[in-house]
Amino acid sequence: MDLKEYSSNSLSFIGDAVFTLRVRQYFVENHYQASASLQRKCNGYNSANGQTRVFRRLEEEGFFSEEELEVYKRGRNHITHIPKNGDRLTYECASGLEAVCGYLYLHDPDRLEEFFAKVFEGGPDNE
Repeated sequence: MDLKEYSSNSLSFIGDAVFTLRVRQYFVENHYQASASLQRKCNGYNSANGQTRVFRRLEEEGFFSEEELEVYKRGRNHITHIPKNGDRLTYECASGLEAVCGYLYLHDPDRLEEFFAKVFEGGPDNE
């Protein structure tokens, strides 16, 4: 797959869906059953702030390859709309992480599994 075949918007779009589903799967498989608890725990990962925490932790650990960081930068630079209650840097970072997730989903399923293993090392509270 040539990275340039997909727009950063497309990678972020599919990455958002994959990331959300995998986070929900993680909490269901770890026996969180009450809907309020599930929602709260999932939001700790699926929100822009949660995704930014994930990205910063993995980047600090040197997890991402050069190619993945290129995808991240493309996704980060694509942001055009920032919700009223957010800030630009957080939403850019979250969009970049979603782009990486989408890229891995389409390009490298084994690496995607490594990615999610590292994501969930933050524990149920994404720390």
